[in-house]
Amino acid sequence: MKTLLITLALAAAAGAALAQATPVGLWKTIDDETKAEKSQVRISDVGGVLTGKVEKIADPAKQDSTCLECSDERKGQKVLGMTIIRGAKPDADKGRWDGGEILDPNNGKVYKLLLKPIDGGKKLEVRGFIGVALLGRTQTWIRVE
Repeated sequence: MKTLLITLALAAAAGAALAQATPVGLWKTIDDETKAEKSQVRISDVGGVLTGKVEKIADPAKQDSTCLECSDERKGQKVLGMTIIRGAKPDADKGRWDGGEILDPNNGKVYKLLLKPIDGGKKLEVRGFIGVALLGRTQTWIRVE
């Protein structure tokens, strides 16, 4: 009986850890230069494909900012509420999500995307790149929920 209880407790703990090792959730983005919170992005799973929307902008002066440099249907749209992550799919062998794209609303550029949960799912490595993943930039986002 004691062994069964221990096994069930370990299985529940492992399940909780795996549930958090996913990009799905609310993430705080950090400014590369100031290291201050920049925004919050909610990543959702819709049929096995991830999307991410800007849910909060930290700077009150930028609440009404729009994507003037965007070249697709997002041109001129408000950044708050904008979908900036599209199409990422799981690559279970590598413990990451890829194949999608991420938009930088500051410059309107769209980059290929890699998402990798780290630190037990408490942080998320977000890598945007052009061409090959070696030629890009990685940000670390922090889980809010």
